[in-house]
Amino acid sequence: QMQLVESGGGSVQAGDSLKLTCTSASEYFKSYTAGWFRQAPGKERSFLGAITWKGDSTFYEDSVKGRFTISRDNAANKVYLQLDNLQLEDTATYYCAAHIGTPSLDARDYRYWGQGTQVTVAS
Repeated sequence: QMQLVESGGGSVQAGDSLKLTCTSASEYFKSYTAGWFRQAPGKERSFLGAITWKGDSTFYEDSVKGRFTISRDNAANKVYLQLDNLQLEDTATYYCAAHIGTPSLDARDYRYWGQGTQVTVAS
């Protein structure tokens, strides 16, 4: 069982930035595609983006392209989500997930999930 832990969430003002971190103690994490999802109250969990295990390719949901950036440091077993120019509608719980195959936007493809970190954006 591979555990993932998200950190870096918080309460910010509109226009601010945050950097979320997903950390795993498992040496196998570096072999997995990593994805980021979010879930706002009353809404379904939605895909934000993913990064290949090598970190050589990233994929984003259209609405966050140019504002959110995914990167990873396999030596540290960490994946990052940089959130820029945050807006009120970005308020949600953010989750990282791991998937052994090629990047997917379908949450059902991801076997391992973190517990989530809350991001709250105020005006």
